[in-house]
Amino acid sequence: MYEHTLSPGAKWSEKIAAGKQVTLRAEGDGANVSALLYAAAHPFAERYNMPDTLKAQHTSHLTAEHQLMSDNGRTMAVLTHDSVGWHDPIGGYSTREAVNTHYGTTSYQDHLNDWLRCGEENLQVELFRHGLTARDLVPNINFFSKVQVQEDGKMQFVPGHSRTGDEVTFVTEMDVILILSNTPHPFDPAETYPSQPVTLTVADAPASEKPEPLGENKRARENTAAYHELQRKNKEVLA
Repeated sequence: MYEHTLSPGAKWSEKIAAGKQVTLRAEGDGANVSALLYAAAHPFAERYNMPDTLKAQHTSHLTAEHQLMSDNGRTMAVLTHDSVGWHDPIGGYSTREAVNTHYGTTSYQDHLNDWLRCGEENLQVELFRHGLTARDLVPNINFFSKVQVQEDGKMQFVPGHSRTGDEVTFVTEMDVILILSNTPHPFDPAETYPSQPVTLTVADAPASEKPEPLGENKRARENTAAYHELQRKNKEVLA
């Protein structure tokens, strides 16, 4: 098992193989982790797709038994356990301008490691490490945060949605690049920069952890299985 704690403002990314169980645990109230997923084999051509994920599952939030789908119609990961009940897929990530306006202007030159990071910059840095660029930024997931849409169409952030010890777990269906940024939700009204560490663990996934898919979820899972079978046959031919 691999374990790593993201301190407030920290970023992290790595390739994670299919069949792994990834758990995020909030070490403080009101945590937020912005996340992106890309297909490890071809990140330029396939990545997490928010519109398809929500449309196919008729939802505006993510929780246990929901699938994270790619823009190629495949299942990248399946949420298996969730103590929070609602994770935001529509609020986006924090920007430098927003962080400066909300929490005050800081810089590394003036504040060293105490300067206040934003989600956009963190995600871009991790993209660069995998050969991607800012053009590859897509709508992210905000784990541990809740944004609900009112009848008039306005989006409302729910403060204090998650609590210390809350966890969300997903199982990877394909090899992915996972990118994380422990930075404030862009809608968070807190007057001070949030400071909740989040612990990441990666382990082998039990075979029984994934729920049985239905409808569009089943088709996406079948597409992923067909992709793996094609890759296996290609390797046999090349060998």
